[in-house]
Amino acid sequence: MNTNIQQLVRPNIRNLAPYSTAREEYAGKEGVFLDANENPFGTYNRYPDPYQIALKQRLAALKNISHDHIFIGNGSDEVIDLAYRIFCEPGKNKALTFSPTYGMYEVSANINAVQLIKVPLNNEFQIDKNRLIPYFSDENLRLIFICSPNNPTGNLLHTADIEFILTNFSGIVVIDEAYIDFCTQDSFIQKICSYPNLIVSQTLSKAWGMAGIRLGVAYMSEEIISYYNKVKAPYNISTVNQSTALEELNKEAAYRRKIDEILIEKERLRQELQRLKTVKKIYPSDANFFLLDVEDANDLYGRLIEKKIIIRNRSSMVKNCVRITIGTPAENEQLLKALKEISNA
Repeated sequence: MNTNIQQLVRPNIRNLAPYSTAREEYAGKEGVFLDANENPFGTYNRYPDPYQIALKQRLAALKNISHDHIFIGNGSDEVIDLAYRIFCEPGKNKALTFSPTYGMYEVSANINAVQLIKVPLNNEFQIDKNRLIPYFSDENLRLIFICSPNNPTGNLLHTADIEFILTNFSGIVVIDEAYIDFCTQDSFIQKICSYPNLIVSQTLSKAWGMAGIRLGVAYMSEEIISYYNKVKAPYNISTVNQSTALEELNKEAAYRRKIDEILIEKERLRQELQRLKTVKKIYPSDANFFLLDVEDANDLYGRLIEKKIIIRNRSSMVKNCVRITIGTPAENEQLLKALKEISNA
């Protein structure tokens, strides 16, 4: 299905004259800078690169994609929020996602006064295409958010179902791949040229271990990027965060070692958890966490808190389920010791 990106964009965003920063008007590195009302003294006295070119070039090399297709946000939450602000008229347009899933899609929808349709996943936590098709004819539906691997369930959604949506939906499809580095599934990044309505969101918070610097990365067509750059804050990523990210992205071998260790610990944890009587089911996971169906999620959560072990109670999303992140070997050992004590009590 053909997608007219310009027609999907809110008229006021199409006509928006973005703020022009001093660093856009003069992009040189050398000179006497008296243009931006900066303090002439200090370590971080100059404004950062508003388009994070060096960081994007490094990511482009890692992902085998042109840096012109990369947007860097203040966490993936900025990528999500800007999608609403660019494509959805408050009180008029709608977005859709699949439940249970990442809660920020709904929070951002509420902030932007956009109705969010939540289509339940089936019993295997997969998309039911038959439930989805009727929504494609709604001209006010502008966005679909797909989290794969999904949070909190942990599983990848079927590629064929996602491609069905990309092919048959004329709006924008955001695929959130925050956990893609923990599985062998190919990213949808390489399909951006095939689907002009596609945005692929990733993050440096998970596999790269940089949650503290709040950097989300999105891959999309240059046309969509142009609107993201219009709407984003002028200097949305600090100099400190850009340089820290660039330094860490150059440690590719260490990054891969950390993933390998997490996956080894994940399998060890899975084998140990399935032996506990309090654990009724371990859902299949393609991420760095497990969703567990337990006897009493509220009780288990509370008893682990007493032992200073903090997991996530997801019972409000999936009945009697908790989500457990894979920690270090020592942290996992503490968790298992506590769970065995609780299970045998």
